Amino acid sequence: MSEAAMLSAVSPWELPVYAWWGLAAVCAVLVLGVYPALVLRKYVGIMINLIDEQAPDPGADSRGANGIVGEPIEFSAADGHPLHGFLLRGNPDRPRRGLIIFAHEFDSDHRSCLRYCRFLQDAGYDLFTFDFRGHGLSASEPGYKPRQWASDRELADMTGAIRCMCDNLEGRGLPRVLALFGVSRGAGAAILASVRAPEVEAIIADSAFSSDTTLEYLMKRFATIFARIRVVAENHPPTFWRFLRWLLFREFRRRFGCEFPSVRKAMRRLGRRPVLLIHGGRDSYIPTSQSQLLYDRALGPKQLWIVPDARHNQSILTEPREYQRRVLDFLDEHLAWKSAIVSPTVRIRPADRATVMPALATSRGGSPSAVPAAAAQDS
Repeated sequence: MSEAAMLSAVSPWELPVYAWWGLAAVCAVLVLGVYPALVLRKYVGIMINLIDEQAPDPGADSRGANGIVGEPIEFSAADGHPLHGFLLRGNPDRPRRGLIIFAHEFDSDHRSCLRYCRFLQDAGYDLFTFDFRGHGLSASEPGYKPRQWASDRELADMTGAIRCMCDNLEGRGLPRVLALFGVSRGAGAAILASVRAPEVEAIIADSAFSSDTTLEYLMKRFATIFARIRVVAENHPPTFWRFLRWLLFREFRRRFGCEFPSVRKAMRRLGRRPVLLIHGGRDSYIPTSQSQLLYDRALGPKQLWIVPDARHNQSILTEPREYQRRVLDFLDEHLAWKSAIVSPTVRIRPADRATVMPALATSRGGSPSAVPAAAAQDS
């Protein structure tokens, strides 16, 4: 039957029905295809601007710190980029307890270690503090812009620092064992680098976060602010956010020329290595849920301490004595005593070690609740 014959066979009363069906099909295409594409484009644009923002890390200010008195060391990152750091020897009047590499926060430099871990040097620990590329005394990389998120460049810098200090320890006839102490972005870089560095015996992470889960948190937060239809933004399915996260990181690679590895995934690959996580309870920059997520994924001995009144990177200032006690106890338990077993140059008897107390985390209601140090498997 010809097309003309088919049209003539259709009743005039049926034409509006077919027209409505056609209109419905067009609307379905717009709703299921064009609208999601426009929404994704808008969200991607918002998040690109957010991750490219150069606001300094809250609390990242070492300008008031005195100059570092230590041995200057030039070394190379894992990708060959030149970096600069300082080795600070521990108090000579105390038994040597081990070596700690400090990783500063974004928009800071090597002097930041004076705020966070000077007390460790006084206790007998050697400290190695260095500048990430584009910070302090370390040269910038042409075409690369450091951001608040730990990228493959910070991972390469941290890996280079570990290799440098392992060679330094071996050259001094000491065991190739050390601990990492990182703050904010530096904490993420420390966790990432530890995955392939068996020499790392323990990790301290202050205000740590994973780029992927933090970005998803921010996407949901900003969606309700910028969305015209609030109820729609608040009810996107989980698959929408996962797809948007994948799309974002793909765009980041294309636009920024770097990767942002997942600290969340790295936590599970640390194996049984002990981790101490510290986070400010009033952190408006990175929610405490980020440290809780990392804590849940750790498989080895672990502690999580939420400091109730502290803001981002401010726990050391809010509770200085408790901060020092917890950090020192943790390192004495997991680094110094092991060094004493491995190396005859370390003379710390069991009675000299501080007993590690269970970490306390603050519940949502504000009352302290004990967080067990035993490993927990997540489903």
